[in-house]
Amino acid sequence: MTRRATVERNTHETRIRVELDLDGHGVHAVRTPLPFLTHMVEQLARHGLFDLVVVAEGDVEIDGHHTTEDLGIVIGRAFAEALGDKAGIRRYGHATLPMDEALVTCAIDLSGRTFFVWNVPLPKAKIGEFDTELAEVFFEGFARGAQCNLHVSLHAGQNLHHIVEISFKSLARALRMATELDPRAAGAIPSTKGTLVG
Repeated sequence: MTRRATVERNTHETRIRVELDLDGHGVHAVRTPLPFLTHMVEQLARHGLFDLVVVAEGDVEIDGHHTTEDLGIVIGRAFAEALGDKAGIRRYGHATLPMDEALVTCAIDLSGRTFFVWNVPLPKAKIGEFDTELAEVFFEGFARGAQCNLHVSLHAGQNLHHIVEISFKSLARALRMATELDPRAAGAIPSTKGTLVG
């Protein structure tokens, strides 16, 4: 079974192409106009063991919001498409990970229903040229694109780079768990409704 997807989004604000292989090895080629965002998306691939190609362009001369949001949406859609009817997957995933003083939990349900909770208070500041508030924008866009229930919570942390980076790494590990094929499921869709497609 091939669990791959290619998704494109072209608007007056952004032009984005994403290629995803859920059963990869963390190989990635990510190009965005925001270096810190590029670095974060590379974390998704590496720590989720997803092969990922991203080419994103956007109106960052205005600010990074459109590019960050649309990239979250497109990567989320790629996950939804690659998962198909979601037969045999674990569906739920979670990870609590540390990075120095920072500790974050990410929990996900690939339910086909979008819900997003961001309990990661960040001051309005910049990490390089990346506005910290854009981290939430990416995660919310991902939840919409993937049609998933996504909760992210900060338990400890002071360094903004550490907090945002471990949030992305926690998402990667939670996604790795949730998208894995469960050998005990015998190919069944993990829902009493019989469907997880929104």
